[in-house]
Amino acid sequence: MSHPAETDFRVLLDALNQCVLLHDAQTKAIVWANRAACHALGYSLEDLLPLKAHHMTRDDVKYRREMAVNAMDRSASEGPQSYEWCYRSRAGVDMLSEAIATYVPLHERAVVMVQFRDISAEEAMRQKIRSYETRLREYMQDLGEGVAVITPRGKVAYLSESGRRVLGVETNAPLGVALDYCTREDRDRLVMQLRQANASNVQRYRITRRDGVARWLRITCRRVAIDDELNGVLVHFRDISDEVATEETRRMLEYAGRYNAMGEMSTAIAHELSQPLAAVRNFIEGSIQRLASNQPDATDSAIWGLRAADRQAEHAAHIIKSVREFVVRRDPVETQADLRDVLADVAYFIQLRARDEGVTVHIEQWHAPLPVRCERVLIGQVILNLAFNAVEALSGVPNGVITLATSQSDQVAELHVIDNGPGVADEALPKLFDGFSSSKAGGNGIGLSLCKNIVTRHDGRIWAQRALAGGLDCRFALPLSSLV
Repeated sequence: MSHPAETDFRVLLDALNQCVLLHDAQTKAIVWANRAACHALGYSLEDLLPLKAHHMTRDDVKYRREMAVNAMDRSASEGPQSYEWCYRSRAGVDMLSEAIATYVPLHERAVVMVQFRDISAEEAMRQKIRSYETRLREYMQDLGEGVAVITPRGKVAYLSESGRRVLGVETNAPLGVALDYCTREDRDRLVMQLRQANASNVQRYRITRRDGVARWLRITCRRVAIDDELNGVLVHFRDISDEVATEETRRMLEYAGRYNAMGEMSTAIAHELSQPLAAVRNFIEGSIQRLASNQPDATDSAIWGLRAADRQAEHAAHIIKSVREFVVRRDPVETQADLRDVLADVAYFIQLRARDEGVTVHIEQWHAPLPVRCERVLIGQVILNLAFNAVEALSGVPNGVITLATSQSDQVAELHVIDNGPGVADEALPKLFDGFSSSKAGGNGIGLSLCKNIVTRHDGRIWAQRALAGGLDCRFALPLSSLV
């Protein structure tokens, strides 16, 4: 097959969708244009040939004639040159273009072939993406949450600016491996979480930032595989150090509250223990005396005395066990419980304290279960605090009576602590559970404030009102839950 004729090459260039302009390599004047270029610029070939750069170019410093001339000149010595240019059509419409200047030595004369295509839509999209990226960076600038991508080999492939700030990583510092940031004790747990990559699995870790500061992070992650560059585990992490510190403070306060309650009950507990311990001693001494008498029935009598001593020792052990279980349980765990059972757990201690003050305690339980989701020890602490306050309010009051009652109202379970004491002023009732408000002489109200904090965390409410008998009716309500 013979080579196409020169006119055939012109037909081929005319058939291209890409615009082509031929410029004289010396003068840079237009010597020819294909059909696509003429259509895009809105000129016929005859009208286009005499035009200069300023006739068909946007009036802007970026698009001075010298810029295009330099690109055309470099194409002769350095090969094809790519540059951005903004053509202006006959109708005055600007067309942002990507232009490529290629030096071509034709038979008659050398020319520079400029191919260009409209990139206005692409540039507009790039501008929009850049705008979105800028906004996103601004939005994320002050976040306390970081985002990272971990490769299958455990390397940190990407770390957001907010993530660098959370982890204390400098802008240009290497990212390293995910396990480098957590303690040695937590590495196996972090590896397991990254392998599972379950978004519903939330873990928290104690980490050491790059600047040596210890912090706590809450981490969730999920697997991503968008393309070859984003294939791994997407990790979201948030600094929760303040939350952890608050939780630890709360636990210490609640722990101290239980010790304080036991301190207030110490006299009653000591009295309660003294009875079985004294009985143990008496029974043992009696048994020794009987055995020493050498009487015929001495052995049987001594055995009876020792068994009686054993029963009294078991009673003392039960008292000590009850106190230990109440004090030692430091970490609260939320479970489903019957509010009536929670009251029964602490009723023994309340009765001890009340008996020492000469106060009578009545317990009135609701006739049906009252299931609630709660940290059982903490709700027990609330009941104790309310009851002990009532006991102190009845100090010196003849025929003092406290009623501990459970009930149901709509979809909540309620507990009432009612006394027949002097009560408090009406204006003090709304502030009774706020910090530093107390009805006791020398009291500071911290115990009642702690009660409010615990009940509120259980999505409940606590309040006080005047009792029908003239005393105080303190009560709290917790949402009912379904029995399992």
